[in-house]
Order: sequence, then structure tokens, then C-alpha cells
Amino acid sequence: MAILGKIRERSIFLIIVIGLALFAFVISGVFDGSSSNSGPDDPIGIINDEEVDLELFRQLVDQTERSSNYSSMQSLNLVWNQLLRNTIFDQEYKKLGIDAGKDQIEQIISSNPSIVQDNRFLNEAGFFDFGIFTDFISQLRNENPSAYQTWKNQEEGIISLAKQNIYFNLIKASSGLTKEEGREIYHFQNDNINIKFVNIPFETIPDSLVDISDSDIRKYIKNNEKVYEREETGNIQYVLFEDEATESDIADIRLRLESLIDQRISYNNVSKLTDTIPGLKTTTNLTDFIEDNSDILFDSIYKPKGSLNNDYAEILFGLKEGDVFGPYRDKEYFKISKLIDLKENASIRASHILISYDGATRSQLENPRTKKEARSIANKIYRQARRNPNNFDQLAKENSDGPSKNTGGDLGFFQEGQMAQEFFNFCNKSKVGRIGLVETEFGFHIIKVTDKDDLALIADVSKKIVPSEKTSNEIFRKATQFEMDSKKEGNFDEVAKSKNYFPIPVVNIGKLEEVLPGLFRQRNIVKWVFEEDTNIKDIKRFNLNDGGYAVVQIISRNPKGIPAIDQVRDEVTKILLKKKKIKIIKERFKSKSSLEALIENNDFLIETATAVNQQNPTIPGYGNEPYVIGAAFSLNENQTSNLIEGNSGVYKILLIKKNQAIDIGNYQNFGLSVRDSKDQNIPESVFKALNSVAEIEDNRALYY
Repeated sequence: MAILGKIRERSIFLIIVIGLALFAFVISGVFDGSSSNSGPDDPIGIINDEEVDLELFRQLVDQTERSSNYSSMQSLNLVWNQLLRNTIFDQEYKKLGIDAGKDQIEQIISSNPSIVQDNRFLNEAGFFDFGIFTDFISQLRNENPSAYQTWKNQEEGIISLAKQNIYFNLIKASSGLTKEEGREIYHFQNDNINIKFVNIPFETIPDSLVDISDSDIRKYIKNNEKVYEREETGNIQYVLFEDEATESDIADIRLRLESLIDQRISYNNVSKLTDTIPGLKTTTNLTDFIEDNSDILFDSIYKPKGSLNNDYAEILFGLKEGDVFGPYRDKEYFKISKLIDLKENASIRASHILISYDGATRSQLENPRTKKEARSIANKIYRQARRNPNNFDQLAKENSDGPSKNTGGDLGFFQEGQMAQEFFNFCNKSKVGRIGLVETEFGFHIIKVTDKDDLALIADVSKKIVPSEKTSNEIFRKATQFEMDSKKEGNFDEVAKSKNYFPIPVVNIGKLEEVLPGLFRQRNIVKWVFEEDTNIKDIKRFNLNDGGYAVVQIISRNPKGIPAIDQVRDEVTKILLKKKKIKIIKERFKSKSSLEALIENNDFLIETATAVNQQNPTIPGYGNEPYVIGAAFSLNENQTSNLIEGNSGVYKILLIKKNQAIDIGNYQNFGLSVRDSKDQNIPESVFKALNSVAEIEDNRALYY
């Protein structure tokens, strides 16, 4: 902590050090003219001359994909972004000589609930003991090398976190806020003005009066190169051949399900005898029957009416035990359903107010109370709830120690086994609306039963609606034929038109994209677009991940750098139209010194806005106008502004009154609160700054 004290005393020195570090990044970028041609032996990435190990990267991507619901590309991007962040910060720690000592590591470990609450690391007094913890780790090294290695991996993260804390504490220590700065920010946030104004809309000047040349567009792009600089992208078009069931396929699926309802007689060619094959109505082995005939296995869980298809729930719950209903369509399936059993009022909804105490299961009270105190509080609230049942949700919000307090104590629907047995027993025996007091291992519960529903055990035989083999073969034939004809004729659009197909364009595809509009995740198509052997106008048929085919043609590639005029023409034209209209408006009305003169013989209005603030610089009816409001604040009372360009037009402002906020005298506390708010953004702001000047070579597209 000695270094922190020194830096606090020399905050200016710290700012210079960090500034020089950032400047070094800039300088290295300017004078480093070297480049490398990407090839199969290239690393996955280089961050400020530090290579990212390909094998480690692959391992991390695989681990992320296995442990989450992310796709391979989502995992890839997540790992890359985290490695980028960690590497850039680690490089900064080395530059500034920051390292984590025992005290910093111990502090982080001692603030980890999963460690400090582990009984293995508690002393006789019941408190976390760092010495016991370190002895445990030493024992792991000798007795369980695998577990020790897991800990070493965790330790690396702890050390990195410790360095991060030191680094950002240094920055925070140098980012003080003076009382004068606090005063300025206070008045910026709280002062307001009353104004009169005239808005001259851009539409006052017709587009036909404004000439935007290619030269204008080129000049604007050149002056804003950083804004318009793009990574390499590709443009394609495709014809989609969906592998969908026909009406005939759907009718066949329905017939197959109908044949499974009742038992049927079938001739056995092996035994030369007729067999009686049971149906869903008559089968004595429901599990095997469904396994043999359904695309979804038997689910033996009782279900409430609300979990079923709304169109058929009433019908299914109205069946007699053993009755079969169907076939009916449920999303992408056709089903026949048999009611096995019905339990009345077995699904219960209730709200509760939990009053916990020190020693109760999962008790996390900031101010511990004894069991006796908890019982007294619970009895008091129980009486209040009985007197005014309609106020139960408010009582829960004000008093409950449980996580459901924010929802007024509502626990939703539950069944036996999902709640403590004492809790369920009360709810099960009680009528809707009853309020009671129950004790469980978690504490005392004031319970209100709010609803009950029946539960049904339903056996479904489900057949997914999929195309028949005949239909799939025909779809494949059409896709293949279109691919062959397009290649032969050399005109994708004409062949598509002749066959009544409709090509779908996709523009500005990035090298690392995965999702394509209308095709979802199709990484194989994106990779093909950027392969060296792929040429403009090439055509290829792809098998889609979700079935079906896409015949794709590459239209063009947009190289890395500044885009061609045609690619940004519409975007830039809109900007330049606005700029030129502002110039015309200012020239046309520059002689109008007052609001009244401005509206004379013009279809403009003098409008009023009160309590306009710089913190939220909005003009009612016109939206966000920070530049206009800032200019208005610079006026004296009863002073009229020049013409001011805004987001929704050109303004002329008359300042009526400045309303200065009440002086709070000492701005120290206010300044501290502002600084605390600013400090929360420091990590992300610093990373953005470092990342913007870092030299990064990203070769992910070569390997994925």
C-alpha cells in the first residue's frame, strides 16, 4: 500500500505516466510499417506484439461452448474479447510495474463468500482463517494434484483481479474533483431556463434546391475517414429451398396417428397368423407403446391446464380417464392424447411473508434476530394480514425476508415436493383466500393461498411434421437443378426468374459473422464467401443446418478501408443535405434580428419552453437539442441569439429567465458522489482508450 500512498501524493506524475503509456501505443502505430501475410501458420491473433496461443484459444472456446448455450462463433467472440481485455491490461500492469502481493491476494480471497463460508476453512470461533485455507491448499498439492491444478487456475484469476484493483485504485486516486468542479457540475445538472424560440425546419428548403455532387461526397468521406473505415465485407444473394412438409405429407401423418388410436388386426408374414396390435386406447404398456410410436417419449409428470395448448386444454381436461382425443396439431407436431389421471386442486398458488432468524436455513439477515423475536414479529404481521387481506402484497414488500418480497410474496404455482412439507400441507388443506402462520426450517411464514388448479397426467403420441422422403428428394432435385442451370447459363437472376424463384440479397457480411438473414446460423456460407479460391459471381449449393438448401451467389466483395461512394451515398447525402440546408437557412434569415421579424410573412411560430435543463437538453415537441440549449444558457436575460443549428432545424432563441438552483454551500459531498459515479465507468473507459490505440492482428477468420 506504500506505492498507493506515493501515487496519491504525486497524482500529476501518475497522469503523465499513463499518458506516456497511451502515447507509446500511438507512436508505435505510426512508425511501424511492417505487415504480414496471413497464412495457416499465423497465430490466432497478435496484441501489441504479443501472440495469442492458438491451442489455448481453441481450448477456451471449446470449454465455453460446452459450458453454455452459446454457438461456436458466440463462444469464439466471447473468448477473444476476454483475452483481448486481459492481455491489454496485463501489458499495462507490466509497464507500470504493478504486481499483486500477499495482502492484496488475501483480501480478495477473504471477500469471496464461497470460500469464507466453507466450513473447512473456519476456526474454532466460526470465522474464516486464512492460515487454515493455505494449509488446505498445501495439502492439495501433495494429495490431489488435479484439484491443486484447478486451484492454480483459479489463483491466476485472483492475482489478475488483485492487479486490476491496484491499477484502478491508482487511477481513481488521481481523478479527484475540486469543490469548484463540484459546484459547476451541480449547477449544470440543476440550473434551468425559460425561453421563447422559433424553429425553422429543414423541410423549409426543398431537396431540389440543394445540389450534392460526387465530389462533395468524396470530400466528406475523406474528412471523416475514421468514421467510414470498414473491415472487408462480402455481398451475396441466395435462393432458399425449404425442406417443408407438403399438404399430402401432413395428411399422411394425420392418418398414421389415427391408425394408432384403436387396436387393429394385422397379418404376420412370419407366423402366418393374424395379430391383434393394441392402440393407445387399449395398450397395457403405455411407456413401450409411446416409445415405439412417438417422436417424444412418455412424460409421467402431472401438468396444469395452463401448460397445454390453449386451443385444446379445455378438451383434454374434460376427457374421462382412458379417453383419447386427436389427432390435433400442436405447433410442429400432430398428437393423439390419452387422459390417464386427473388430480383436483393439486397445483397451488400462494404468497408468503418470510420472517427469518439467526440459525434458520439460508438466513442472510443484515441485522440478525433470535427465533423468539422472529416469532413475535410473525404473529404481529399475521394479525395485520388477517385484518386486511387485500394489503397482503404490501405487507410482504415491507416485511418479508424472502426473495419473493419484490413481487408481493407471490410464489407462483407449485406442487408437492417443491416446497417445505409443512408449507405444502397447509396450502393443500386450505381453501383459496385462507391466511395462516406456519413454521419451517427457513423461519416463520405468513401464507395466503391465492389459487388452485387441477393437474392431469396425459399420455401423448407425437409425430413431428416433417417432409416425406419423396418430398425431400424433390426439394433436393430442384435445388441441385437450379445450381446446375445457373452455373451453365451464367446468369443467376435470369434463371431464378424463369423458374419463379426470388433471390434474397445480403450485404456487408463480415468475416466473422455467423447469422445470415433468413438462414440463421450458416458459418459455412460466410467462410466460403471469403476463401481465396472463391471468385465473384461464383455459385454454390449449401445444405442448411436446419434442413433445406440455399443456392448462393457472390455478388461482390468490399475491401478493407474506405468504402466506395455508392456504398455510402445515401447515408452521406442525408448528412450533406442537412448541412447545406442549414447554410441556406442561415443566409436567408440572417437579417431577422428578432423572433417577431423571423415569423413575419413566414409559416413559423413563436413557442415557449420552461425549466429547460442542460442535464436533459430536450425541447418539448422537438426532442434532444444539446447544442441549442447550451447556446441558450450562454445568453443574458432578454437577449436574442443568432441562428443556431440543431437536430430538428435551425433555431432562434430569446432567453426569458435564468433559474439558478439554490446554493448548497459546501459542494464536497456532492463532488464525492459525482466522482463515485464517474469511478464506476473508469474500467470500461480505460479499456476503450487502450484498445483504440492497440495494434491488433485478428486472424480468427483463418481458423473458424
